[in-house]
Order: sequence, then structure tokens, then C-alpha cells
Amino acid sequence: MVGLEIKREFLDGHLTRWEGRVLPGVAAIGGMFVPALMYLAFNMASETARGWGIPAATDIAFSLGVLAILGSRVPVTIKVLLTALAIIDDLGAIVIIALFYGGDLSLPMLGLAALTLAALIALNRLGVMQLAAYLPLGLLLWYFVLLSGIHATVAGVLFALTVPLVPTPGLPDSPKSPLHRLENILHPYVAFAVLPIFGFANAGVPLGGLNFGYLLQPVTHGVLLGLFVGKQIAVFGSIWLAVKLGWSQRPAGSSWRHLYGMALLCGVGFTMSLFIGLLAFDEPGPLQNQTKVGVLAGSILSAAFGWVVFRLGPQTAAEPQV
Repeated sequence: MVGLEIKREFLDGHLTRWEGRVLPGVAAIGGMFVPALMYLAFNMASETARGWGIPAATDIAFSLGVLAILGSRVPVTIKVLLTALAIIDDLGAIVIIALFYGGDLSLPMLGLAALTLAALIALNRLGVMQLAAYLPLGLLLWYFVLLSGIHATVAGVLFALTVPLVPTPGLPDSPKSPLHRLENILHPYVAFAVLPIFGFANAGVPLGGLNFGYLLQPVTHGVLLGLFVGKQIAVFGSIWLAVKLGWSQRPAGSSWRHLYGMALLCGVGFTMSLFIGLLAFDEPGPLQNQTKVGVLAGSILSAAFGWVVFRLGPQTAAEPQV
């Protein structure tokens, strides 16, 4: 789903032009870099430094969910900016997973994965529009990447980038577009099954072993402050700097308060942060529990304060009905 969204936004969405990429791009990069540094500030001299990628991620589903609850108090341009920012953030998180949270590389499997990817690209270049031609090769690519030592998440994104897209700028999705069809097929399963099941299965902390000592641990501090403090400072600061330097303009109809509220919501890490946490600390125990406490606390604080910032502001004009 992330791969399909990235391709759609870059070829047929809000990121088609350079002007539309600057603001979410600098905000996403800053919003990953600063939280990672904040985490390392608490964990640099320890084996727990491996978890530096945990607070770098933003959960697009939950952050946009908060905006949806707020309705017309949020300008449409802020929703668009957060969507673009979170998609670029997801791409960055997948790159982090691929480079830093894989295993030992198997060159034969990596070679077979490359050949499979080349076959998928060839189908795309030849203009093959039937999804049935791509899906078996996509499963094969996943299998080879899984055995290669690179995290198999990367295979999903690479496969998605080879699925053909029929651009429909400003119009409804084309029924002839394989990418749109696949995205529409996957969306309800991902949104209403995969993500909730993953969240419920991996967010829990055993109550029998829960104690206030978790809140005093460097892993919890790094994750919580990285999400709640690092994200808002980095995202808002990057946007402010980009506007002041003339690289981009503030989204139409938005104020600095709107942008600060959005920056707060970028600290909602949840599913992606939990996922990276499970890769960083793969043995069940205190480190995983500290990670979960930090992710949940940081995400809840970010969502709550972001909601308050938007809620206390004036209500924007109602969106036109199309």
C-alpha cells in the first residue's frame, strides 16, 4: 500500500511538481533526523542505540484520523500536506529498515530478486496492463528478498513501483489503471484488518511486568521525547525555514497555528514505530516493553496536543461539496 501511494502521489497526485515536493520533503527529512538524534542522546553509549529508527516514523493512518475527527477546523491544504509528508516519511522508514534492520546478505538470493524485479520492469515497459501478470512475480520477488537478508518490506514497495498507472489528473481513478485497481482492492483489508490487528497484537505491554521503572529507562525517554518533542520541533522548524528561505510558500488558507498543530500530529508513530521497534529489539522482554510504552505515550501526547491546537482555533470555512 505504501509503495502504491508513493507512485500515485509522484505521478498523479500532490507530488507531481517540484513545488509540491519541497515543503513535505524538507519536513519529512527533518522530522526523521531530529527524533533519531534525540533518541541517540539518551542511548548513544549503549546497545539500545540500535533503536534510533523507532521515533523517526509517522503513522499516516492515525494522524490523518485525528484530522478527520476535527473536520472543517482543518484546512484542506493541511490535510494534503500531512498526507504527502507522511508518505515521504513512510518511504524514509522503509529505506531505514532496508539499510539498517536487515540480516546477513545472500548474494544468490539477491541476484534472483534482481532478475525478478527486472522481469516486472520489463512487463511495465512492454505495456502489459493485466494485474494477473504482475502478482505471481510480486510474490516471487517477496520470497527472494526475504531470503536475501534485506527486510521483505522492501519487496512490497519495489513491486508496487512496477505496477502500471494510468494518470487521471483531477479526475476519478481510471478503471483501466492497474495501480488504482490494486490500491482499491487492498485498501479495506489494510485499513480495517492488517493495521488494527498489527496494532492490537504488538502494542500491548504485559501488565504483570509493568512498573513505573519503564518510564525512567533511556529507551522510553528516547522514543517518547523523540516522537512528542523531536517531531514537532523538526517538522515545524523545517517548514518555517523553508518558507523564510523562499524555497516554498505556506499552504493556502493555513496559518502557522495550523502548521504547528500538524507538526504535533506527526509525532503519532504507533504502527510503524512499533514495527521498527520489533526489528531493533527482536527478543521479547524489557526493551520491547520500554519501546511500546514510549511509542504509546509519545503518540497519545502528540495526538492529544495536536487535537487541542486545532480545536482551540477558529473553525475554517466549510469545504465545497463536489
